[in-house]
Amino acid sequence: MNQTANKSDCSGELEASLRVPLLALFGGAVIWLVVGLVLGLIAAIKFHAPEFLSACPLLTYGRVAPAANDAVLYGFCLPAGLGVMLWIFARLSQRPLALPVVPVVAAHLWHLGVLVGLGGILAGESTGHLWLEFPRAAAVLIFAAFLLVALSAAATFGWRRERNLYPSHWFLFAALLWFPWIYSTANLLLVSHTLPRGVVQPVIGWWFANNLIFVWLALMGIGTAFYFLPKIAGRSLASSGYALFGFLTLIFFGTWCGIPQSAPVPAWLPAASALGALLSVIPLLALALVAKKTVSGANVACLGGPFCFIKFGVLSFVLSGVLYVSQFCPRYSLILDFTWFGFGVTQWQLLGFAGMILMGAIYEILPKVMGQPLPFPKLARWNFFFFAGGVLLFVIPLLIGGVEQGMQWHDARVPFADASAVALKFLRVSTTGQLLVLLGSLCLLLNVFVMTIQWKLGLVKSVLAYLTSPLAASEVKP
Repeated sequence: MNQTANKSDCSGELEASLRVPLLALFGGAVIWLVVGLVLGLIAAIKFHAPEFLSACPLLTYGRVAPAANDAVLYGFCLPAGLGVMLWIFARLSQRPLALPVVPVVAAHLWHLGVLVGLGGILAGESTGHLWLEFPRAAAVLIFAAFLLVALSAAATFGWRRERNLYPSHWFLFAALLWFPWIYSTANLLLVSHTLPRGVVQPVIGWWFANNLIFVWLALMGIGTAFYFLPKIAGRSLASSGYALFGFLTLIFFGTWCGIPQSAPVPAWLPAASALGALLSVIPLLALALVAKKTVSGANVACLGGPFCFIKFGVLSFVLSGVLYVSQFCPRYSLILDFTWFGFGVTQWQLLGFAGMILMGAIYEILPKVMGQPLPFPKLARWNFFFFAGGVLLFVIPLLIGGVEQGMQWHDARVPFADASAVALKFLRVSTTGQLLVLLGSLCLLLNVFVMTIQWKLGLVKSVLAYLTSPLAASEVKP
């Protein structure tokens, strides 16, 4: 009986220590997600109507498109992923979050860095390197914020009461180490005063983009999925050996990819990239097998709840991963290079994989942390259907349009302008999918915003009640 009470008290203290840090991380992340999707919608409309917002130099396609992508990745995926990591580490450690003030400071630094970065891109101060478009000041803020969150997560991990390690620990702790390594390296080499010459610059850029989008997102997303899938399904994670095998092969083979076959570099680099892409199919299949065995036969109704989000995210991880590595196959890259195919795969990884898993985790975490149910549970279900349907309607036309566009380009009888225009009809359908994704994100924003307001109002009422309550007889001085 006493053990049960102590465990309940520990759980309450644990959730209370996470409340403010997670509200700071999740609240800003959801806002940046909506901002990024709005900017992406503006960029897509410019292909159908080039005169749209043409009088505003801040909203030209060359500025809006990278700002949209960076807002989704750096504004939503990274801070939301860090918040989920903190919660999982605290739960697996069975102790409150260590240094809880540090993530709150880090969250404000992070959101300030994203604001400075997006402002710099829209003002024309982009660095010009893919996924490194933020100016140096914004990059410094983001890097410092990540280190602060990592400090709190590492301290929680080090002071854990439960000493056993779980597969989620492997993936999430590797993600904490992976990002500062690749981000600092890429910024020091590409955004410093002394830049490398010649083809070394694009090679570094491809290496960074691959490690960020393919490897880091996989470590964060799969680590999160391997915690929530067995928890919600009410069973242990199946085949931990396969999970370890998938983890090791992912970080070993996945880092080789990224260099396209058409790159003007020594031939051995694209060849090594193609080999790494082929071998990366092994961890994809291993991790898919673990997830399939874990959820197979689970008696959990999938009606738009967190379980549905995370299952859809894992499925998207496998499918988008296979499509991603196919781009580096010499036979297919001849058709797929310089088309909308690569953009569609990237959006599937960002929104369909990372976005869906993080949304499911947020819906599962927030009611526990806040100690109250979601204010609009029906909106959470609508969020799933809008977002899942929107992602499919967004990326599938881009994939089909990219293949058709590449085939037209390789037909010498088709003029280049006509081959480029082939994708326009697919882009129109894709824009509809973007709108649905935006509607789903607004559902999440409303739930998070109302929960935050309710908590703040409750906090104010508690303070007022304490200040206006009469003093106890023992507290009155004679």
